Amino acid sequence: MPNPAEFAAQYWGLAAFLLGVVGLLGFMLGVSSLLGSKAFGRSKNEPFESGIVPTGSARLRLSAKFYLVAMLFVIFDVEALFLFAWAVSVRESGWAGLIEATIFIAILLAGLVYLWRIGALDWAPEARRTRQAKLKQ
Repeated sequence: MPNPAEFAAQYWGLAAFLLGVVGLLGFMLGVSSLLGSKAFGRSKNEPFESGIVPTGSARLRLSAKFYLVAMLFVIFDVEALFLFAWAVSVRESGWAGLIEATIFIAILLAGLVYLWRIGALDWAPEARRTRQAKLKQ
């Protein structure tokens, strides 16, 4: 067990850093509360969208299908990262790596085709899709 003098000698830099962070935080919060505006008004509570007056509410209801498509995008995007890691080490992995990557891509393609066939990638309402299908005929 190191004695307190050795312990302080090892960690004085960390303590100074943490003290500096806390001091900087206190300074920034204190100065902003002292110099900040205290005026309240109707237009102060409205969101500012780069000079554009907002229309409607920010509480937009989205279909659950939108979130399903978003999750599928994230899943396929993460799998693309696996393929990127494989592409970086393609020479070291050899033929076995190529076969494994081909199987991985085939499974991804089968999953994408399955999702496309069941309509998981279409978040438009069914009535709009049938109307568009009738217009195409």
